[in-house]
Amino acid sequence: MNLHEYQSKEILAKYGVRVQRGHVANTPEEAVKAAEQLTAETGAEGWVVKAQVHAGGRGKGGGVKFSPNMDKLKENAENIIGMQLVTPQTSAEGKKVHSVLVAEDVYYPGESETKEFYVSILLNRATGRNMIVYSTEGGMDIEQVAEETPHLIHNEEIDPAVGLQGFQARKIAFNLGLEGQAFKEFVKFIDALYKAYVGIDASLFEINPVLKTSDDKIVAVDAKVTLDDNSLFRHKDLAALRDTREEDPTEVEAGEAGLNFVKLDGNVGCMVNGAGLAMATMDIIKLSGGNPANFLDVGGTADAERVEKAFGIILQDPNVKAILINIFGGIVRCDRVAQGVVDAYNNMGSLPVPLIVRLQGTNAEEAKKLIDESGLNVHSAITLEEAANKVKEVLA
Repeated sequence: MNLHEYQSKEILAKYGVRVQRGHVANTPEEAVKAAEQLTAETGAEGWVVKAQVHAGGRGKGGGVKFSPNMDKLKENAENIIGMQLVTPQTSAEGKKVHSVLVAEDVYYPGESETKEFYVSILLNRATGRNMIVYSTEGGMDIEQVAEETPHLIHNEEIDPAVGLQGFQARKIAFNLGLEGQAFKEFVKFIDALYKAYVGIDASLFEINPVLKTSDDKIVAVDAKVTLDDNSLFRHKDLAALRDTREEDPTEVEAGEAGLNFVKLDGNVGCMVNGAGLAMATMDIIKLSGGNPANFLDVGGTADAERVEKAFGIILQDPNVKAILINIFGGIVRCDRVAQGVVDAYNNMGSLPVPLIVRLQGTNAEEAKKLIDESGLNVHSAITLEEAANKVKEVLA
């Protein structure tokens, strides 16, 4: 689950991470009040208005604006709130901005120069350890840095048995070229950041940039936090931060129906039980000349109501030209699934696209007989290869 920047910063601050302070606003009037409050709290004389959407590259799309005075701040808020923000990480339609973060200007003049760094924490799946990735090239696209100057990206793996050690935090600060007070501040910063990552069961922290201010403070100017969905049952307060407006509507609907669904860009809808079988099904569709339009795992229950709901979600995609149902009957009986398919088909009246059904496992023969004798326009298959060939036929 992704969080907004303002939500991420509130969490980091609770763990002692120094963040760029700010307040969220839903209207231009609220933005002015937020700036006034921020000035009273911090003495800020300039403010940054930041669009709150689940996408990076907001500045490139006009979603981050500096405001040197109140008139400009209100103008920026009026322009950003309600806009369709298009960034390198959104679709061509972009994302609608519902709120902004009014944040303090931390790029103030001082005795030494400011510096921007990149820091992220994530799981290295190859080693099963958390990893801190960092670079001196903060404020830039890390993918571009990795491609053009890979030697400027460093990483530090953390032993889960002992956690982040002091020498590792000092090593990171040293590799970033820090010294003196800034060195000490960064060591405290990275220690608090790692504690926050572990404490909230996150799957990703990305802080870009981490700023060394002109008076040697270390500040998280931006914050991207992704939570592990599997841990939300023990973080009810964090689960409540979910903003479904930022998610695909069909994925939200599927989740409410208890279906595991991910929308893709293909033309063949998939309805499968089991994640592994779903991946194999998408592979066989690709090999047959089609492209999977979705990942949809109906789980162990596939009665008429569940199947009908799955049909409805798949058919919301106008690009779907055929649907492949691929069920392995282990716990669930294939004939029960087949009856569910027939009942759902009858309840819907008809399907606008061809339907291929492959059922294997418990009572597979009875299931095929049910499908074949239903009188419906359904193509039944026994083997995965046969199902793939039928997909190819209906797409031809």
